[in-house]
Amino acid sequence: MMTKEKIQGYLTGKFKSAEVLEIKELGSGVHGTGYLIKFIADENGKNVEKRLVMKGLEGLNFGHDYASDRAQVLLLANSCYNKLSNHVKATDVVGESKDALISIGNAYEFYLLMEEAKGESYFEDLNKIFQKGIDDKDREKAKFLAGYLAGIHKKANFSEAVSKSLYRRKIRDTIGHGECLMGIIDIYDNENFLGINLTDIASKSVERWGKIKDKFKRLAVIHGDFHPGNIWFDGDDLTVLDRSRGEYGEPADDISSFIMNYIHYSIRKYGKLDGEFMELTKIFMDEYLRHTNDYEIFEVMSVFFAFRSVVVANPLFYKDSDEVKIKLLKFGRNVLNYDKFEIEKVNEMII
Repeated sequence: MMTKEKIQGYLTGKFKSAEVLEIKELGSGVHGTGYLIKFIADENGKNVEKRLVMKGLEGLNFGHDYASDRAQVLLLANSCYNKLSNHVKATDVVGESKDALISIGNAYEFYLLMEEAKGESYFEDLNKIFQKGIDDKDREKAKFLAGYLAGIHKKANFSEAVSKSLYRRKIRDTIGHGECLMGIIDIYDNENFLGINLTDIASKSVERWGKIKDKFKRLAVIHGDFHPGNIWFDGDDLTVLDRSRGEYGEPADDISSFIMNYIHYSIRKYGKLDGEFMELTKIFMDEYLRHTNDYEIFEVMSVFFAFRSVVVANPLFYKDSDEVKIKLLKFGRNVLNYDKFEIEKVNEMII
């Protein structure tokens, strides 16, 4: 919570000395609230009255749901205001901690430090299964991962307004975010890739978006990028990586992100979903449903499968034959024609 003491501490650090005289709310709008700060500061040995406006953003809608979203908006504003003639000048960007305001206005890059993951990614399991088939350990691992996701997919305990904002955000971002469907399509060399119209996948996803964006009661805790490269095993110990797209969303995001790899590897091996990969898909899905009883998830999977299809078919990420890529993209396009996803119909979707 913003306090006079935090503002006083920041200004004292910014100037040789400072004393807050008044903090006055200027008004609240759709995007946020502005405050006028009056204070006395030391300027060349003289006490001078100064005035600054402090602006904060609301945490709902417009892609402002996470603190990092709001930081992005304010950092961009800080860099742009002073480049335009006659524009009000920006003086800093600050971050609020529990006890203080922290200046970040001069930062030009940000870095994340993390622990090293030990073991091997689940890609190693998939590669071994591709070569040698499956055993009971592979079946148990699929069940374990399904149970893990079922365990983290707890319903978000928010008000209807917050749930609606976050859920709509997840569906919208899956289609329109730079890291998701449209952003991945943009890094293809041609929107008509191997005879598949990629913008058709996007337009069909927008149609599907309109049908599912208000299922906000499904909002849950999720990982958000649950693919084999982010799933590591050191013996029986699981470590997951790169939860970087937000804490809340649609459970189908995680489920489709994972299952897509069984479909991908099976198309590589058999030209369709078959054999051990069909078996693992059913084992995984049956175990997840046993824990959650969430059959509605099949009604919202298609948009997430469409996104993942353009990822795994993209030559920047995976090296496959044109035949495999075409089938993956056909799946991503055709899955959007079904109101409910059914594992048994995957092979109809790749034709």
